[in-house]
Amino acid sequence: MTLLLLVRWPHRDRTARITLTRPLPITLDRSSPIPLYFQVAQQIEALIDRGELPPGSRLDNEILLADQTGLSRPTMRQAIQHLVDKGLLVRKRGVGTQVVHGVVKRPVELSSLYDDLSRSNQRPGTKVLAVETGPCDDTIAAALRLAPGTEVVHLRRLRFAQGEPLAIMQNWLPTDLTELTAERLEERGLYELLRGVGVHMRVANQLIGARAATLAEGRLLNERRGAPLLTMTRTTYDDNGRAVEHGSHVYRPALYSFEIALVER
Repeated sequence: MTLLLLVRWPHRDRTARITLTRPLPITLDRSSPIPLYFQVAQQIEALIDRGELPPGSRLDNEILLADQTGLSRPTMRQAIQHLVDKGLLVRKRGVGTQVVHGVVKRPVELSSLYDDLSRSNQRPGTKVLAVETGPCDDTIAAALRLAPGTEVVHLRRLRFAQGEPLAIMQNWLPTDLTELTAERLEERGLYELLRGVGVHMRVANQLIGARAATLAEGRLLNERRGAPLLTMTRTTYDDNGRAVEHGSHVYRPALYSFEIALVER
């Protein structure tokens, strides 16, 4: 079984056809109640998530893919359409089906977005929009357990995954934790910098929600004004119970999701 891809090489106008040297790793369980199209879609999505089908890769026509997997063309078309609807693939006339990007699936645990992107080979990048010190308002003071008007460090960053804008992150921290500069924040994640100076983050209160994008947020995230965004607000405490960071982030839902494991009690 061989998968043919069309790959457009960066900074070139020509398109090169390549053949993968190994079979497309899709295994179908025809006795399973899970529909065959969904089994195919899940496994292609896993290949995208692992970087084995990177952004820009182009799958050849559905007839070939159907033959390779022993499926009918309508079933393969349904699998591809499912991934198009999720925003992972796009169809282009005269070109075929192209991988757009992988969705970042973030487990709900005490980790930073930078760490999660690095672990999933999503090539995190950062544009620092602001690093400033000033008096905190009542909301931030309550979150960090400080008196209103206390000086805090305020960070505002635009986070990228594989070159795509993913999230706008605002964070507020006490001024005595560590020196934070734009240069350091573009090279490392915030939690990594805090761990490097001995801050041991142990627990956090986190709230996940959604709201419409503002005009400014839409411009930064390549979304329209009013587009839905995921939101996450978190206050993190160290092993002494001190609030060391309060964050308010917004994410593009087409590229990002929270993953939660549920256990019966």
